[in-house]
Amino acid sequence: MAKIIENTSGRRNIRLNTDDILNIVREYQNITINSFSYNEIREKLDKFELFLPEEL
Repeated sequence: MAKIIENTSGRRNIRLNTDDILNIVREYQNITINSFSYNEIREKLDKFELFLPEEL
């Protein structure tokens, strides 16, 4: 599960594990199926929201 890591400069980082990365890639592949150009992919991704759950 993704974990938000605070740091001293105020900007947070998100730590992803292998499952998180594979889930993102899987969602990308599902969303962009049958897309053949960069613009088609961008249009599909612009309509989609992806959320990473924060580790509690």
